[in-house]
Parts: sequence; C-alpha cells; structure tokens
Amino acid sequence: MKKFIVAGVMALGIFNASAQSKIGYINTDELIGVMPEATKADAELKDFQASLAQQGQDMMTELSNKDSLFVRDSSKLSPSMKEIKRTELVTLYQKIQSWQQQGQEMYQAEAQKKIAPLREKAFEAIKAVAKESGYSYILDNNSVLVGPPGDDILPLVKRKLGIKDTPGTKPATMPVKKH
Repeated sequence: MKKFIVAGVMALGIFNASAQSKIGYINTDELIGVMPEATKADAELKDFQASLAQQGQDMMTELSNKDSLFVRDSSKLSPSMKEIKRTELVTLYQKIQSWQQQGQEMYQAEAQKKIAPLREKAFEAIKAVAKESGYSYILDNNSVLVGPPGDDILPLVKRKLGIKDTPGTKPATMPVKKH
C-alpha cells in the first residue's frame, strides 16, 4: 500500500512540475526574414549568385566561340590538329559541366556563411526572451507537427531585436489540435 501512495505522490509531483512549464513557439525562418541584416545578406547572395552565373556564361561563350572556329576551320586542319581541337572542346565542355555543380556548392557554402550569424543572433534573442518571460520550452513552428498549447513569442523576440511590426504581417501561430 505504501508503494501505491509513494507512486501517487510522485505522479502528482511530476504533474505539478509539468503544469508549471511555460511553452512558447516561434517561426525562426520568419524571424530571420524580418531581421534588417537579412536584407543585406540576401542582396549579397544575389550578387554572388549573379557573379557565379556570369562566370558560367563566360565559359559557355568561350565554348561556343571555339566550337564555331572549329567548324569553320576544320576543313583546313590536319587530322591530328582536328583531334587536338576536338579534345580541347570536350575538355572545355566537361569543365563547364563540373562548374555548374561547383557553382551550386559554392553558393550553398556562401549562403550558410551569411545565414549563420543571423541564426546565432536570433537564437540568442530567443534564449533571452525565454529567460526573461519564464518560458521553459521554446519550440520552432517549422519542426513541430503536434504540440501542447503555447504562446507565439515572435512579437517578443522582434521587440527584443528592435524590429518593428509592419502592417499586413501576421505572426505565425502554432495551431492547437483538439480531439
């Protein structure tokens, strides 16, 4: 009988501890998207992407020019010279193919480099708001499919970062499903 009483008291203690937990939600992507630094990072990424695209376009132009010259002059070339020119064209084509993959990897790395400080700043602000407002848990809307009821702390974090709400923007809320 003592075991049942002890188990009951422990269950009540756990229930009370969990009932006191304050839960909040935030959409970190939305938060980062409204940070002033995000506009600058986005513009820099667009410039970087444009420069990568220009380099790829320059290589395509070079290939096109060399191909046109080869077609135009091939009747005047010796068989060995034709083979050398053909090999150059194939090599340039392969270089362009690998450049496309390399360019995507370079863009991804640059994007991570630009976004990492924004994520860190957002995370620090979220932690500060959680501590100041007494939240035990802050969950990201992007990764929670079903969760307990909680508060949307996006407005609190925006205020902490000095970001003003603009008319027409609606903070994300975590839907609470009732069965």
